[in-house]
Amino acid sequence: MIVSHFLQWVRTAPASERAEATSALARAYLYSDLSADDLAATEGAMLMLLDDSSPLVRRALADALAASPSAPPAIVIALAADQPQIAAPVYALSPLFVDADLVDAAATGAGPVQTAIASRSALRRSVAAALAEVGTAEACLVLAENHAADITPFSLNRIVERFGHLAAVREALLVRDDIPAAVRQTLVIKLSEALAGFVTGRSWLDAEHAHRIAREACEKAAVTIAAATSESELRPLIRHLCASGQLTAGLILRALLSGNIALFEEALAELTDMPVARVSGLVHDRGGVGLRALFEKAKLPPSTFPAFKEAIEAMREGFLLGPGGATRLKRRMIERVLTRCEDADLGELAPLLTLLRRFATEAAREEARLFCDELVAAEAESENRPAAA
Repeated sequence: MIVSHFLQWVRTAPASERAEATSALARAYLYSDLSADDLAATEGAMLMLLDDSSPLVRRALADALAASPSAPPAIVIALAADQPQIAAPVYALSPLFVDADLVDAAATGAGPVQTAIASRSALRRSVAAALAEVGTAEACLVLAENHAADITPFSLNRIVERFGHLAAVREALLVRDDIPAAVRQTLVIKLSEALAGFVTGRSWLDAEHAHRIAREACEKAAVTIAAATSESELRPLIRHLCASGQLTAGLILRALLSGNIALFEEALAELTDMPVARVSGLVHDRGGVGLRALFEKAKLPPSTFPAFKEAIEAMREGFLLGPGGATRLKRRMIERVLTRCEDADLGELAPLLTLLRRFATEAAREEARLFCDELVAAEAESENRPAAA
């Protein structure tokens, strides 16, 4: 028999030649038309090769058998228990493993094994959850890049919590279509923290200034994300902002001054534990009787009430019109609110006026950028227009 000659030869052959012959033997088992006796002999030879002293031989066996549903289960299981570099192709490709096997391997396996599991096609959510909880950074990166994996929002959030400070992980998550709005906002926070730490470490900005800029960037991102978020995802986003301490008076005022009325009303509904329809009715009630009560129930700083009151009045008068949709601050509206608040007695309003002036500056710069972009686009269109005959 060919197998018997192989067994005699393999005892003295160099490792590289043994590995090549092992790969050919495994392929013959899978794809050749062997008799039952030859199949049994070939399987026995492969079982013997599991004890080969060279990792090259065992890796060749793993590579040849990994993706086949016809591979002998005993050999596949033995290869999975071998060194990580030998187990990896089996865990990445073998259809013989059930989810429980993969969850156990994810929890107990080395980094290469976790990474291999994370790369599997059509990965189930239970396995993805195990990797998100205990996987290495590399494994979680591969999981994030695996768009065929079924990853729950909770698992995505765990990846962000554990490795959101890594740029590669953030980038891989942000290009996924299934990232919930709350997770996107958490990614923004991780990025802001990393940038604030970087500029502070380089002594480009003092820590207080850097963290204020980072906080304002997060608030701006929250309004932008909310504007692009479906109605069903908006309340979970707001609950996330509330639980993480981000649902501040400054963020809610920014939402109102950007024309993001849905975020403004949903935020008040969350803070007051009232139906959003009831909140909307109180906000749009021209009598304004219930507005202060609503504001107090939301436990927002009393000193900010004048700005909210004037912003709502400006909204009713049509000051929300402006570029940028519901994602950018409206300059005319802010200037109207700022003028009304400046006429009042300063006292506790000083911090509010400072915030409104920063909003006004940001809105002016945004308008200038949009205006310049439009000028450049118009000039380019004019240059590309065919000359009249």
